[in-house]
Order: sequence, then structure tokens, then C-alpha cells
Amino acid sequence: MTGRTLLLASAVLVWTACGAPADDAAMTDDATLEAGTETAAGEAALALPADTDAPYPRVEELADGVYSYEQEHMAGGETISTVSLFVVTEEGVLVADGQESPEETARLVETIAGITERPITHVVVSSDHGDHTGGNSAFPGGATFYAHATSIATLEASAASREADEAPMIVPTEAVRERRVLELGGRQIHLLFLGRAHTGGDLVVYLPEERILFMSETFLHGIFPAMRSAYPSEWVAMIDRALAMDVDIYVPGHGPVLSGPELRTGLETYREAMVRVIDEARRLHADGVPVGEAADEARFADLRGWALYESQAPRALQRVYLELDGELP
Repeated sequence: MTGRTLLLASAVLVWTACGAPADDAAMTDDATLEAGTETAAGEAALALPADTDAPYPRVEELADGVYSYEQEHMAGGETISTVSLFVVTEEGVLVADGQESPEETARLVETIAGITERPITHVVVSSDHGDHTGGNSAFPGGATFYAHATSIATLEASAASREADEAPMIVPTEAVRERRVLELGGRQIHLLFLGRAHTGGDLVVYLPEERILFMSETFLHGIFPAMRSAYPSEWVAMIDRALAMDVDIYVPGHGPVLSGPELRTGLETYREAMVRVIDEARRLHADGVPVGEAADEARFADLRGWALYESQAPRALQRVYLELDGELP
């Protein structure tokens, strides 16, 4: 791993590493191929990332004062990890993405407090989905929240429909459309919108001096492309823009945080997986296969061994069908 891994003494559970449930399924699936072999379509199989056996939550120091934070949660009947980023400066701490609940985000806040006495002053909502925003009420009340304008509208709607017994939804007050540069404690932090991808308002956080890019849910490391609210072809173009940037470490929003070279390879592999999903949906759509039958007819070969395949493959195909039919918003 890059930098220094901090194993938290407060971790009370050592759960299955990200993607492990899918590995068991892969052992019983004849269509699943080992890395380096060829798929039925004649394409090189896409290898899943290796992972460590370190307990959760995990904190990795990626550069001086820049940390990733991984915690596990259940999604689609499987265990995956959700990643936050935090940057410690002399003026305060910036956090990119919270966790899924107030309890888990409070644990993130406590972890940060164990590393620095500096207060959390800035929170970036990179993804507006609940597994990254559900616990935002646990952040300190004085923090300023940033999000893309589209995500702000999404969170406003969510806040308005909140039940009385649910944790309040925090609606960011600072809108980012294309680019916002923050100067915090002598460190430059760029909030960028590189295009619609996993949601309509994905933000990435770029640290130019450290050459680190936190990609949130636009990069799901070793996890089948989740597209329930995505813009499939635009997502591929967005990844191309990210890969063209001056970056050494691409930090995913889900999946293991490994070394810089491993993460670049993982992002390139994820892009290829997305292209395969889109191409297969196009084939099925052109053949007249109804969207409800597409998942049964799909030739995904090695992608069947990726985490969340069972829950996300039908949704991804449906979303590409909508794109092909010109029905995306």
C-alpha cells in the first residue's frame, strides 16, 4: 500500500473483505474465468483486485495529511466497503463523502479526531446517494457543505420527504457546477465536475500537488458497474477525462484502496467492464431482447464473478436500454 496503513484499535468487527461473497459465487459459475484467460467473446478476462486482511475501518495515509477511510456495509445482499477521503490542514479538515448512517459517520468523525485536533470545516458531497450522505447529520454543525447543483436538488427532495424518525438530511449550501478551487491551510483543493456518471451530479476532489483524485462512486473498485441512476456512455467519457489528468492515486468510492499503480489499473479495468456492459446491452437491444429478459441472455463471462453482479446487472442493462431509447433525463 501507498503510505502508512493505520489499523484502528476501535474496530470491533473483522468482516469479509470487499467482494468476497461474489468470489464464492464465481467458484460455482462455469462462465467465470481466471485472470489472463480469454472470455467467450475472445476478450481478455478482467481480474478482480487483491485485498488485504486488515480489519475495518481502515485508514490509509496517501500523502502528508491526506487519508482514505474505508468502512464496510451491506449492499445487494453482499458486503462491500465505502470510502471517504479527508485532508488535514492548519486551518481545518476537509472530508469528501460521509458514510451511510449517523453512527458510521460519527465513527469517521471520531477517527479524524484521533489523528488531528483540527476541526472539520468543509464537507464535499461527491455522491448524493444514501450510502455516502445518510450520516451527514453527524458532521459538526459549523462545517460548510459543497455539492454539485444537481445533487443539491436531489438532496432537497430527499430532505422534504424525510420521515420524522429518520436522521435529518443535510442539504449543502455551496453549489459547484464545473469547478471550485479551495485554499485551505496552504493546500489547494479542486472540486471538479467531469461529467455525468454514476449520478447526474458527481464531483471529484483533486489535490494537484499530491496528484491524488478522489473519484467517489465514479470508480467502484472490483464492483460490477452500478447504474440505477447512471448515464452509461457519459460515465465512460468521464473516466477518460480522469485518466488523462496528472494523477498518481485514483481513490475509489467503493472497494479496496491499494497502491497508486494498482488503483490506476483498477480504474482502467473498471472502464473496460463498463464498456463491456454497454456493448452487451447494445447487442441485446439490437436483437430485440426485451429488457426484462436481458440479464438472462447477457454474456458477461468473467464479470459474473464481480461483487454485486446479481443485484446490479439487470439494473445496468435497463439503464443502457433507456439511454439507447433516448429516455434518460
